[in-house]
Amino acid sequence: MKRLFAFTILALFLLNSCYSFTGSSLSPETKTIQIKEFPNNSALMNPNLAQQFSTDIQNRFLQRTTLKGATEKPDILIEGEITDYTITPTTISTAVNAPGGNIQAAQNKLTITVKVHYENKIEPNKSFDRTYSDEAVFSSDLDINTIETSQVKVVNERIINKIFNDIVANW
Repeated sequence: MKRLFAFTILALFLLNSCYSFTGSSLSPETKTIQIKEFPNNSALMNPNLAQQFSTDIQNRFLQRTTLKGATEKPDILIEGEITDYTITPTTISTAVNAPGGNIQAAQNKLTITVKVHYENKIEPNKSFDRTYSDEAVFSSDLDINTIETSQVKVVNERIINKIFNDIVANW
C-alpha cells in the first residue's frame, strides 16, 4: 500500500512538472502581464472597436490565468493594432418585384484583422509577431448598430481565442 501511495505521488509530481493541470504552457516563473491598448488603424472606423478589443483581451488573460496585471517591467507584454475592419457583400440576390431586377447583397461579411506583438521576458524564444484575422457572415438586413455590437463581439472573441491559445496553451 505504501508503494502504491509513493508511486502515485511520484506520478503526479512528474505529470505536474511536464504539464500544468490548467492547460497553461507558461513557465511557473511567469507572474505578470501587461496588455497595452490596441489602437484601431483600419480604414473603416468603428468608434468602439479599439476599446472593446483591448478590454476583452485584458479580461481574458487576467480571468483565465494566474497572471497579475503590471504597468512596469512585466514578464509578458502584449501589444498591437487593429489593421483591418471591413464589411463586404458575400451573397448577391435579385429583388424579383423590382423593375430591372434590383441587385442587392443578401449576406455580408465582417472581417477584423489584428497585428500582435508578444514578448515573453522569462522565455524569450516563445516571443512572436503575428497577424490574426477572423470573420462573421450575417444577413444584410442587420442594421449597423447590431453589426457593431453582436457581430464584432463574435469576431473579437474568435481572434482573442487564437491569441490566447498561441500564448497560454502554445498549440
